[in-house]
Amino acid sequence: MGKILIKDCTIVPISGPVIEEGVIAINDDRLHYVGPAGGLPPGWQADTIIEAGDKVALPGLVNSHTHAAMTLLRSFADDLPLKQWLEEKIWPREAKLEREDIYWGTKLALLEMIRSGTTTFADMYFHMDAVAEAVVEAGLRACLSQGLIGFQDSGGQRLATGVSLVKEWHGAGDGRVTTMLGPHAPYTCPPEYLSKVADTAAGLGVGLHIHLAETKEEVENVRAQYGYTPVALAAKLGLFELPTLAAHCVHLTAEEIALLAEKKVGVAHCPESNLKLASGVAPVAEMLAAGVNVAIGTDGAASNNNLDMVAEMRTCALLAKGITGDPTVVPAHQVVIMATLNGARALGLEKEIGTLETGKKADLILINKHQPHLMPPHDVEANLVYAARGSDVDTVIVNGKILMAAGEVKTLDAGEIYGQVTKRSSKG
Repeated sequence: MGKILIKDCTIVPISGPVIEEGVIAINDDRLHYVGPAGGLPPGWQADTIIEAGDKVALPGLVNSHTHAAMTLLRSFADDLPLKQWLEEKIWPREAKLEREDIYWGTKLALLEMIRSGTTTFADMYFHMDAVAEAVVEAGLRACLSQGLIGFQDSGGQRLATGVSLVKEWHGAGDGRVTTMLGPHAPYTCPPEYLSKVADTAAGLGVGLHIHLAETKEEVENVRAQYGYTPVALAAKLGLFELPTLAAHCVHLTAEEIALLAEKKVGVAHCPESNLKLASGVAPVAEMLAAGVNVAIGTDGAASNNNLDMVAEMRTCALLAKGITGDPTVVPAHQVVIMATLNGARALGLEKEIGTLETGKKADLILINKHQPHLMPPHDVEANLVYAARGSDVDTVIVNGKILMAAGEVKTLDAGEIYGQVTKRSSKG
C-alpha cells in the first residue's frame, strides 16, 4: 500500500468544517494527516502523489442496506407491489440462483458501487461466502449477513450457514469483512425463530440486520398475527438489546421512533426503493429530531434499480422536504453525514471509518468538481447532495489501496463481469 499524498483538494472531513486547499497523507491503511498543507509533518515523503486541485475529498460512502447480487434481477420484475413482487417474481427466480451466479452478480454490484463512490456496504442475501470472496478480491469493505427466512428453516440449516459465515469470514480481507446475522423480517421469521437468532448472535458477539415496518400491509399483518407491530415485536423479543441494523422503518409511531432512539438502533433509509415499490415514505425528519441514527441505503438493484449512493442522497433530501412541506429539514450537511458517518455507526464501524481524521482507516473518494453542474462552488456539500452524480467520482481508496483512479477500476474486469452476468441472467 505504501504512502499516498493527495494535494490541494477541498476536504469534507465530516468531523469538522470544510478545508480548502488541504492535503491528505495516507500511511499504509491509515490516514496519517488530514488538514491544511502547512500542517503536514516535515520530511514526510509519499510513494504516490495525487494532484487533486480540481477534486473534493470526502469519506467513502456507506450503503447501509442492499442485496448486492440482485443486480442479476435488475429490471426483471418492475412496477409491482412488494408482496406480489417478492412472492410471485423474486423468490421463485432466486430459487434458481446458484453460488457462482451470486458471485458474479455481486461482482457487478461491486463494480457499480466503486464507480459511484461507495466504499462500504451492508449486504443480506444467500451464498454469502461467495459475496465475501468477491468483496475480498475487489478491495471494498462490507458487513455481510446470511439472509434467514424462518418459515423455511425448520431444521436450522440456514441459521447454521449464517453462523459459519460469521466464524469463517469475520475479519477477512485485512479486516474489511465484518458480519452479522440476518433474520429477514418478522413476517418471514416467527417469534421463536427471531429469539433463537438473537440468542445465537449474542453468543457470537455480532449484531442483527433485519427489515422492519417496510409496508402498511406488513405492519397490519404482524400485528394481527402476533399482537405487536414489527418494531414492538422486535423490541419485546430482545433484538434491540443487540446492535441492530433495521432496514426501511417506513411506518412508525412516535413511540416506536423514541424506542429506536433509546435502543440505538441503526435505521437504513432506502428512499428510492420505498418509492418504487410504493411502500411509503419513512419519517426521516422525525427520526433525526428524536436522535435516531438514520443512515442511507439503496436496497437491491431489483427494486431501485441502481446502487448509486450519490443519487440516493439527493432523493433522501428532496423527499424529506416534499413530504414534510418544510424546505429546512434534512439539509445537505445532514445528508452527507447520513451517507458516511451515520452509515459507519449503523454498521458498528464508526471508530474506523465515516470521517477523515488522523488514525482512521484510509477509506475516501475524490469527486471531480470541475463539471458544469458543479459550478460555481458556492457550497460544496450542497453541490454534492443536490447536483453531483455518481459518475463524477474520480478516485476511490479503501484501506489505503487505490481501487479506482481517473475513473478506471483497478481491481475488477468489467468486460468479464458483463459477459458472466449476461449469460447468467438469461438462465431459467
